[in-house]
Amino acid sequence: MASSLNLRPAVQAARQRLAAGREALYRRHQNGTPGVQLAAAMTDLFDGIVLDLYEAAMSELDETTARRVRANIALVPHGGYGRRDVAPYSDVDLMLLHTSEISQDVVELARRLFRDINDAGFSVGNSVRTPNEACQMALKDAAVCTSQIESRFLAGSVTLYSKFAEKFQRLARRKLRNLLPAMQEARLEERIKYGETAYLLEPNIKRSRGTVRGIQLLRWIGFARYGANEPQSLRLCGALSRDDYYALRDALEFLLRLRNELHFFAGRANDRLDRSEQLRIAELFGFTGNPGVMPVERFMQEYFRHTGMVSHVVTRFVSGAQPGRWWREALTPLWSHLVEGDFWVGPWTIRATRRGLKKLTGNLEQALRLADLANLYDKQMDYATSEAIRNSVPQMSPVVTTPAAQRFISLLERPARLGEVLRELHDIRVLEILVPPLKHARNLMQFNQYHKFTIDEHTLQAIERATDFRHDPGPFGRVYRQIKKKWLLHLALLIHDLGKGFEEDHSELGRRLALETADILRLSTTDAEKVAFLVHKHLQMSHLAFRRDISDDQLVVKFAVEVGSPEMLRMLFVLTGADLAAVGPGVLNDWKTEVLSDLYSRAMQYLSGDRRSLDTEERLRQTRAEVRKCLPEVVPSWFEEQIAGLSPAYLHSTPPQQIAAELQKLHGLPSGEVLATGRYLAETNTVEYTVATRENVTPGLFHKLAGALAAKGLQVLSAEINTLKDGLVLDRFYVNDQDFAQEPPPDRIVGVCKSLESSLKNGAPPPLHQARRYGRSVVPTELNPIPPRVSFDNSQSDGFTVIDVFAHDCIGLLYIIGRSLFELGLNISVAKIGTFLDQVVDVFYVTDAAHRKIEDEQRQEEIRSRLLADIQAFVASQDPAQRTTV
Repeated sequence: MASSLNLRPAVQAARQRLAAGREALYRRHQNGTPGVQLAAAMTDLFDGIVLDLYEAAMSELDETTARRVRANIALVPHGGYGRRDVAPYSDVDLMLLHTSEISQDVVELARRLFRDINDAGFSVGNSVRTPNEACQMALKDAAVCTSQIESRFLAGSVTLYSKFAEKFQRLARRKLRNLLPAMQEARLEERIKYGETAYLLEPNIKRSRGTVRGIQLLRWIGFARYGANEPQSLRLCGALSRDDYYALRDALEFLLRLRNELHFFAGRANDRLDRSEQLRIAELFGFTGNPGVMPVERFMQEYFRHTGMVSHVVTRFVSGAQPGRWWREALTPLWSHLVEGDFWVGPWTIRATRRGLKKLTGNLEQALRLADLANLYDKQMDYATSEAIRNSVPQMSPVVTTPAAQRFISLLERPARLGEVLRELHDIRVLEILVPPLKHARNLMQFNQYHKFTIDEHTLQAIERATDFRHDPGPFGRVYRQIKKKWLLHLALLIHDLGKGFEEDHSELGRRLALETADILRLSTTDAEKVAFLVHKHLQMSHLAFRRDISDDQLVVKFAVEVGSPEMLRMLFVLTGADLAAVGPGVLNDWKTEVLSDLYSRAMQYLSGDRRSLDTEERLRQTRAEVRKCLPEVVPSWFEEQIAGLSPAYLHSTPPQQIAAELQKLHGLPSGEVLATGRYLAETNTVEYTVATRENVTPGLFHKLAGALAAKGLQVLSAEINTLKDGLVLDRFYVNDQDFAQEPPPDRIVGVCKSLESSLKNGAPPPLHQARRYGRSVVPTELNPIPPRVSFDNSQSDGFTVIDVFAHDCIGLLYIIGRSLFELGLNISVAKIGTFLDQVVDVFYVTDAAHRKIEDEQRQEEIRSRLLADIQAFVASQDPAQRTTV
């Protein structure tokens, strides 16, 4: 943008008018002006400024040229600007339409006009085209086509614009069969990028599913299919129902007002509703909560109510607008087969006959019969049929009959398209009759850093992830295929998080909800207890795997005894994997799968009767013997002493050959020397770094090594600390190198090893500001709205206090916590790090200076206060300018 000192008077006046206009409209927005009205007023402001600059540009032409140009051009706003629903900092999309006779004259005018509009403070999307060029480009490019659908006349020749608009609409109707799929494909690609579910917890309110762009898709298809793009016009021509029209109207008002607030507060174009904005806007818009539901969760529930409705209405509208629908329906009997006279099973869908529709009306059992058939034949329910069920739900009895319950269990047993069918039943509000807690969970967000979706969406995704396991060659797939009563697992997944949104612990409440649901479904006492156990303990396996030392055989035995049977362990294992996978993309990675599988295998050994495999002393004795075999026949007694000092965790998790090799590296290591090695582990897509040195090389070995890894931008997954005889140290870190999708190149591993060595030799890790991963900063994207938390557990280990630290994930956090624990005089034996989206749980097995547990409550409070203060100071000290969107 040009400096204001060099601007022409017309442009300077335009800038001042834009600033003053935005300020005046901001005051109107603060006073409660509806979003639609404010968008129209903002459009009027933009129009006035653009017209002033247009006239200023025209005034520089001689009178004859200006008269000829005016008669042969049209200034055409399109896109959001053409639709008149601009936000305060929206782009100004303008097309300068012209006849071929004035092609030379229009070039300079366009250059001057678009430059002035840009200098006035707008972000301009511009094009210069003849009507023929505009129509041809629209037929080739769906983005151009949809933008031009939203065009209107602003200045110039009305005749030229009218001819273009008529021709464009004729072409759109003629090319309907090509345009409709192109529009839908372009929208799908955008949704995949910005959020394919309407229940994304940090959505883009313009481009995610169910948002402004969804309403725009309806307008575009309405234009091409019916010659009308205004929802009111579509309602009048019968293409849109009265209820759907009002639902879209209300949603658009809500979304536009919200978008105006985001733009005004940011002082720029901003369509991302992140967590900090959710908190701020919930308070600003006056939402209130209760002990179980925060105000921000109520606000987002309202948001998801609108976006869910938009998604539903638009999906139904698009389905009904497909060309050739009438003949497909007429020919359906030729391509379909009839089921008991009630349903046609076609190539793509299953739909009710007239007789079937009568049976479906207000009948839960028949609705479930249809759903069961859809799952059995792997077909989608026809929209007209599902809408008939939706409309009759108020007539359904809340009492679930035995046949209806049996139908539902039959449905849950078949995984083919179970997730999709349950989603359809939830969408038409049938599912909450069978599982009443789903009504409370509908559209309810979880304002934490663990989940990416609303509670009901997470639940449905968990079932989809579980049924996807049936084709998975990995451990979850193998175990899923062994489960006999899969419907019990699927039912537990459906209920597992429905206790959220209340003041009580959601696992405890979930157990009662599971028993109540089992009673509704008339389950046997045994099956009811199994479902209740899975719901009650659905977090236990992940907590043990990622937050406890599972090399402790006593812990594994205790877990196995509580689970009780191989079949229950199989279901809990798969439930845990599906639950993690449904948290968000990439949460269930190879590393977590490996750790969970290890816990599963060891617990299964106990439950299957091979209890000798969990005898700690026997296993350690065998491992030590195998290590000795890997050493030369004659070795100094030093090796025997070191083998005896290795931790059980290290012995259990390391191949004997590797232990022997690392001990040989340690033997004779000079004082003050540090030896770091790294190797890529393909099975988990992680890198293992091992550091050998002596305790006296520098104080605070662990946190300095953690700092060196942070400075390289590495995400630490787990750490083992081994202090051997004579002050020798063997520390090992498992990391995820996010700069590389697969194996890092050799020079990367060498560089990290050098950094680890120098961090101990120099006595300090490299500065954290060196950490860069494809341009991303070392700090979180925004201050965590949920404060960090520290807890102590003295029951899980005989020799150590377990400290759990819950905090917002950022590079350098492990270093900060490790340094604090060192300065507090604590010894770290084991460190485990569990990352879920943008929250981390760092777990430390510690003792005091005398190698005792931390059992004094006053001392625990001192440690907690110090950790919380250091974490908060670390986050607050980061430069906000470095924060970028992850």
